[in-house]
Amino acid sequence: MTRPGALARGTHPGADAPAPPHPGAATPLLAAFALVCLLDLGSLLAHWHPGHLLAKPLLMPLLAGHVYARGGPRLLVAALLCGWGGDVFLLSDADPAFLLGMGCFAAGHVCYLVLFGRGRTHLGLGAAYGVALIATVAALWGDLPGGLRIPVAGYSLLLTGMAYRSSRLGPLVGLGGALFLLSDTLIATGVADWPQPPRPDFWIMLTYLGAQALLAQAYRERPRTTP
Repeated sequence: MTRPGALARGTHPGADAPAPPHPGAATPLLAAFALVCLLDLGSLLAHWHPGHLLAKPLLMPLLAGHVYARGGPRLLVAALLCGWGGDVFLLSDADPAFLLGMGCFAAGHVCYLVLFGRGRTHLGLGAAYGVALIATVAALWGDLPGGLRIPVAGYSLLLTGMAYRSSRLGPLVGLGGALFLLSDTLIATGVADWPQPPRPDFWIMLTYLGAQALLAQAYRERPRTTP
């Protein structure tokens, strides 16, 4: 199991993880994840809702299984499984399900934050994320339903922190954090009834799947510290 403190000291995230329990399963699980991604995205483009209902709950368990089979940190597996909970709840349009889904994703972001550890990152990047957070929340605030304003603002703070901290593990994982922020911003603008691009559900899932796939590479990378 990977200790958060080890990450802060610059240890490879998978260095103290156990030997891969099922190394032969890692590649088939990754291939299955890729195929289900194609099924889900294709279903969204084709307006085939049953395909999306079938594919979406399978995505994160397959990716988490791949990471586990590779001997990845348990916190990374937990973060992906929290994403699975969020995916399932967000299949419903009801407000309680939306809040429960947001709570699952928030728990996943906490797992990611602990996994990424402490240490300085690029201050300019942090400032850019901070400005983006304030500007986005301020712009959305008046258009969000009253009961969602505080939860969305709190979640946005946690998500932005995760996206910023993800850059400690290199550009690919950092891009994953940024894509996660973009995906959830698209969701928030939809909740606020802002104009949407054609097939917004496709773009939300495309950026989300890219985000989780890149964040799942955290077990390969060493934390990087930038003065």
